[in-house]
Amino acid sequence: MTPTFSRAAPPKSGVVAVPVYQDAGFGEAAAGLDQASGGALSRAAKAAGFVGKPATQADVFGAEGIAPHVVLIGVGKPETFDLKAAEAFGGAASARALKTDQKALALLVDDLEAVDVEPADLAARIGFAARLRSYRFDKYRTTGEGSEKPSLAKVAVHGAAATAAKARYADLDAIADGVFLTRDLVSEPANVLYPESFAERCRELESLGLEVEVLGEAQMKKLGMGALLGVGQGSVRESKLAVMKWSGGKKAQKPIAFVGKGVCFDTGGISLKPPANMEDMKWDMGGAGAVTGAMAAIAGRKAKANVVGVVGLVENMPDGAAQRPGDVVTSMSGQTIEILNTDAEGRLVLADALWYVQEKYKPTRIVDLATLTGAILVSLAHEYAGLFTNDEEFAEDLIAAGAAVGEKLWRMPLDKSHDDDIKSPIADMKNIGGRWAGSSTAAAFLKRFIKDGGAEWAHLDIAGMAWLDKDTATAPKGGAGFGVRLLDEYVRRFAE
Repeated sequence: MTPTFSRAAPPKSGVVAVPVYQDAGFGEAAAGLDQASGGALSRAAKAAGFVGKPATQADVFGAEGIAPHVVLIGVGKPETFDLKAAEAFGGAASARALKTDQKALALLVDDLEAVDVEPADLAARIGFAARLRSYRFDKYRTTGEGSEKPSLAKVAVHGAAATAAKARYADLDAIADGVFLTRDLVSEPANVLYPESFAERCRELESLGLEVEVLGEAQMKKLGMGALLGVGQGSVRESKLAVMKWSGGKKAQKPIAFVGKGVCFDTGGISLKPPANMEDMKWDMGGAGAVTGAMAAIAGRKAKANVVGVVGLVENMPDGAAQRPGDVVTSMSGQTIEILNTDAEGRLVLADALWYVQEKYKPTRIVDLATLTGAILVSLAHEYAGLFTNDEEFAEDLIAAGAAVGEKLWRMPLDKSHDDDIKSPIADMKNIGGRWAGSSTAAAFLKRFIKDGGAEWAHLDIAGMAWLDKDTATAPKGGAGFGVRLLDEYVRRFAE
């Protein structure tokens, strides 16, 4: 739900969320509410031992003269309050309101200040976080009650900077749309979202001004995409390559390219995965989902940059026509690949997609995103995406963009030894290395499809970040939408 912005005092209805700095007492706006309630807020805070520590809350119900439900939310010490803390406040307020039977949430922001942040930007980000946290994927629910079917329908940000905040929020709303699109795509079951239907979702973005082209198997075969097509040959679903192009920059400006792995369901193929948790593999298209959501955000806010997004869309299934361990395929680049494990399929999809985008669009920089390896989880858990790149400055730029929006990256090694690990005795390379450094050998494989002297390239392994097992400040558990804000922020900082 898109928030509104108001200079008026908060209403005497619904839920009113009040930020409180740690050990600093109530600000002027909160003190006014406390006075109007006859001291009910201060009494509730004292009774609960609430002093404004981050992520703590105190509820006030039924006090006269104010809204029926006021929630005090701790935002930490004033000197540490920043945009991330502001988002945590907006997200916490939204999450609390969703657990009530109230229809409206008002966020009181006048008591907040952040270093080097204008009040309007602060208010806009709080509303943005409230919207992000309000996301739900319940289109297939036919029953449910209470918190399973929240009644919250309206969010409003109240403060003196409301008028300016409304204008600042416009771009953030487009970004939220992109995040929600990615979450939707990642959450859809594989019988609904498969290569053809995913490609149609991409086509729908033409309404935002994107140019969208979809290649089918016949076109990809003509281009020599044997690596990508080999992955999908065991499925009854036709593989697709969707290309989304945004031309918001100067006509002569070469684009930046985003490339996403879109394995809409991954059984492992002939190298079949264990049954336990295989249902999670509906989100093995998380990289393609992130690219699609990012392109929607970039187009939605009319970014002044040239960006192309390419997603390789396949299903990895084990029927009689499926690729076998021991097969050798020829990629679009002409390089041959010995398939030792059909469950190392995402790199095969990316190999042809990466080569295609270089051949056709000549980008200056390429970022690929993929839920590529379980090994990255062993290294980084669910805290960071792994970053591999052939350029130092590019690494710094991406890390900075991620840090600014809370989508953290950690630089991982990419060494000649990792490239040596994928040498094949019968082909140009094999699709897996040995037991160790699985994320790095996967990145070394991808690097072989980046032209020498061409684009700067970065690979983001987001296997630990595409799906959430628990709620965060700005997202409920489920599809995270990771990568959308990162890519959009990168374009904003370094391409516009």
